[in-house]
Amino acid sequence: MNILVTGARGFIGKNLIAELKNIGDSTILEYSRDTSYELLEDYCKQADFVFHLAGVNRPKDNSEFMDGNYGFTSELLDMLKKYENTCPLMISSSTQAELNNPYGISKKAGEKLLFDYSQKTGAKVLIYRFPNVFGKWCKPNYNSVIATFCHNISRDIPIQINDPATLLNLVYIDDVIKELINALQSNENLVGDFCEVPKVHSITLGEVADLLYSFRRSREGKYVPDMSVPLIKKLYSTYLTYLPQDQFSYDLKMNVDNRGSFTEFIRTPDRGQVSVNISKPGITKGNHWHHTKNEKFLVVSGNGVIRFRKYGSNEVIEYFVSGNNMEVVDIPTGYIHNIENLGEVDMVTIMWANEPFDPENPDTYYSEV
Repeated sequence: MNILVTGARGFIGKNLIAELKNIGDSTILEYSRDTSYELLEDYCKQADFVFHLAGVNRPKDNSEFMDGNYGFTSELLDMLKKYENTCPLMISSSTQAELNNPYGISKKAGEKLLFDYSQKTGAKVLIYRFPNVFGKWCKPNYNSVIATFCHNISRDIPIQINDPATLLNLVYIDDVIKELINALQSNENLVGDFCEVPKVHSITLGEVADLLYSFRRSREGKYVPDMSVPLIKKLYSTYLTYLPQDQFSYDLKMNVDNRGSFTEFIRTPDRGQVSVNISKPGITKGNHWHHTKNEKFLVVSGNGVIRFRKYGSNEVIEYFVSGNNMEVVDIPTGYIHNIENLGEVDMVTIMWANEPFDPENPDTYYSEV
């Protein structure tokens, strides 16, 4: 297929084109502001499907709304008519088309153009009234509060909230792109006269700010957000894309002694804690047991042995472990256990515990295996 995408360098356009290239099997005809009208006319002649994403939402003068959202759409339709090209056409409108403001009026006028065009030509038109779209590659300090907040909070720049109770209806860019690909394949989500992205998230402005600030603090606390909540997962993925490029990494506290080191990596309130343990050659660590705390050990480098002795028993069980043959060893409660490095180089073990370490209640009792 020949797929024409107007607004190719915009937020939605860049994400859509990236996914179309991932899928392959199509020729993408990209139109942006610096593309000549002669080339656009040629594209309109070739197109098998049109994604009309170009528009104006932050002009210097309100008159530019009609020029960009109505005038250009009219010119695009005239070019398609000129070559009697009645291919399907999708347009990105806005929920503000229901409002009586210059932007909304211009968007509604563009919608009417498409409805009239469809009636006259029989062409299939797909009109999407998008709410607030957020995700990677969205320009901050422009028209997306999510992008602006992510950019500012990640750089410790103050944000402005006039009313924290303001309700936002959000759609995530990946969900938008999935729906547009469905539309390309004639599987659009049609509701009445308009098409919609099925997954819309509602949240207040204050709640968004609180979440983004918690993402910033998460590095210090070594925790990750609750990824089981779809909106939190999407906001966190978005927030990370706005980190300054010289701040992708952050330090961890290494607890170092003559035996090696122990470093907490991630801790969560409901999924436990992940740590990295490094043992020097010949070193044995552990020799303790737990009432409720349970662990999983995974040796990723080096060779060693994990020994167990059930509390009250004299029988010792051994599991020989190696980074050359990775296997997870469960550490059940009530078993005294230790881990010894049998090799000649440092042994590295990933350790998971079902709960973060609490110095007030360590649930760790010394005893020799």
